[in-house]
Amino acid sequence: MHILPYISDYLIPFLILSIIVFGFLKGIPVYQTFIRGAENGLRTVLGILPTLIGLMTAVGILRASGFLDFISRLAGQFTDLIGFPGELVPLAVVKMFSSSAATGLLLDIFREYGTDSRLGLTASLALCCTETIFYTMSVYFMSAKISRSRYTLAGALLASAAGLAASVLLADILLAEMRSGL
Repeated sequence: MHILPYISDYLIPFLILSIIVFGFLKGIPVYQTFIRGAENGLRTVLGILPTLIGLMTAVGILRASGFLDFISRLAGQFTDLIGFPGELVPLAVVKMFSSSAATGLLLDIFREYGTDSRLGLTASLALCCTETIFYTMSVYFMSAKISRSRYTLAGALLASAAGLAASVLLADILLAEMRSGL
């Protein structure tokens, strides 16, 4: 088990060196290709920047206005019935738009309920089991110039719901194991 840190220290430099050597052996102008890729990446960033700013602003407004707390109380009445804590509804909603804003909410949950609480564990797992759906869709679809998303949103929402359900189940299993001393 002590070998893994050594392998990870050398793996990335080895991969980079392998790509450069492979490029030279194949006669590819490695530096020019890298510069061209960097230019394309910069164009992509500039193209999606307005969308990113809009998403971050919307999440900030929702959070600061208290609307997320309102949604939490309202939806919590129903989600508690199916086993999903109402306190985590804002986290689940915000995660669909912004991972960094969701991390801020996660830290608030940790401060209020603790990291080893059911809410803390469920929230941690929920962030790992879900995706920033709208951010990802807007970035990828804009950069690939896709105008019809077809079933992407429905599939992504279903996958997020499954991830949230899994986070509740896993948190309950972890808590049961922690209590039994395993």
